[in-house]
Amino acid sequence: MPKESSRPNIVILYADDLGFGDVGCYGATEIPTPNVDRLAAAGIRFTNGYATAATCTPSRYSLLTGSYPWRNQRAAILPGDAPLIIEPDSSTMPATFCRAGYRTGVVGKWHLGLGRGRIDWNDRIQFCPNDVGFDYSFIMPATNDRVPCVYLENGRVVNLDPNDPIEVTYDDTTVFPGELTGRDHPELLRVSHSHGHDGTIVNGVGRIGHMRGGTSALWTDETMAETFAKKAVEFIAADREQPFFLYYALHQPHVPRLPGPRFQGATKLGARGDVIVEMDWCVGEVLSALDRLSIRENTIVIFSSDNGPVLDDGYRDGAEELKDGHRPAGPLRGGKYSLFDGGTRVPFILSWPETVKPGESDALVSHVDFHASFAALNGQKLNDEEAPDSLNVLDALLGRSGTGREELVVEGTRSKTVYRRGDWVFIPPYQGPAINVNTNTELGNAPAPQLYDLSRDIGQITNLAARHPERAKELAARLDEIRAGNQTRQR
Repeated sequence: MPKESSRPNIVILYADDLGFGDVGCYGATEIPTPNVDRLAAAGIRFTNGYATAATCTPSRYSLLTGSYPWRNQRAAILPGDAPLIIEPDSSTMPATFCRAGYRTGVVGKWHLGLGRGRIDWNDRIQFCPNDVGFDYSFIMPATNDRVPCVYLENGRVVNLDPNDPIEVTYDDTTVFPGELTGRDHPELLRVSHSHGHDGTIVNGVGRIGHMRGGTSALWTDETMAETFAKKAVEFIAADREQPFFLYYALHQPHVPRLPGPRFQGATKLGARGDVIVEMDWCVGEVLSALDRLSIRENTIVIFSSDNGPVLDDGYRDGAEELKDGHRPAGPLRGGKYSLFDGGTRVPFILSWPETVKPGESDALVSHVDFHASFAALNGQKLNDEEAPDSLNVLDALLGRSGTGREELVVEGTRSKTVYRRGDWVFIPPYQGPAINVNTNTELGNAPAPQLYDLSRDIGQITNLAARHPERAKELAARLDEIRAGNQTRQR
């Protein structure tokens, strides 16, 4: 194992619903993102970097476990009171870092479940991030549009008054007596809902699900960015004397989009553009802290997103009407929830000053590979049961090689998978609507197989399955093999 002083710190900055075309270094012109752009200028900007799924819970599950999400039937978009979907004491990336002598922390969005069943929010919650490899956790339980709208620090609700206990339900037929909901009291809403999001009103916003109690613990959306950024910086400062791993799960630009006062009106694109500027500020806070503490040179910083973009995801905040030519997915087709590349190909930047040479890479890399790659960086061996889909692509991540994965499986929604080998992408036939009418997203469902050559058709416009039936058949067979458990390992 390398000496402690030589082991780099690792910080993963993980945006929420940020698209391939949402930041300046990937082509955005209407949203200023100087800190993300600075990170890219000092590191490697990947053009073929992927999340494993077009929705949040599955992709986060893969990042932390090194396993494709469809291997776990519970790895789907979760309610805020769902049980933990990662088995305690199982092999996870933070646990592997712990074995290498790292201090580990998670700050921000969790959305991987908590507890083992009915959660008692008024006591310390067992089976939380601290039970799957994190020494420290400061999180929201699920998403900023789901109850309970509170922070948890090391398994306990922050600022909870024991005389005002929290109750939570996701049964829409069981509304708490006296509870104010968005569907019954729209006049109380600061941001109206377009679909769903009509449960308990918190901070003038209807949420998914129902809660009562915990008044002193409720978050304020407009200060969430500052709260999480402060906790991230505090973790870095407290643990700078030993190697550390920080998973900073940013909540922007997920709905509801309520930026702090200093960011309101920062763009012409409305709230969605403004919260991306706010997100960029959060990135800057972390980079400034690393510089201030003189540990930037020995810190690997990764910036990416859990899935592709969405404009109207449940609130009428003007994102669709004010986009004004901005293309959140850039040249890609689809977005969040989609089988097309816009659902899973995301901004993907890695910086390690004086070790990684700045540049651009078209190597095929995925978040699922962080586990095996960073284990290799620290001289650790993973057995065959650990991180079953994670490949050691460390040379590609560090710019030592232009070659990453040869093949990759990604997921749209509900375990519908897509296979990529080289520049070829194969989408099996799937039942379901072609477009999500609520979000206006092309889903990629079609009755016939789809085959695209991304080297000539990055926008996936021309389906080549009929012209190349043998290739489509070959890729379909390989996808079936992988789903049956036959994965090539590069450990």
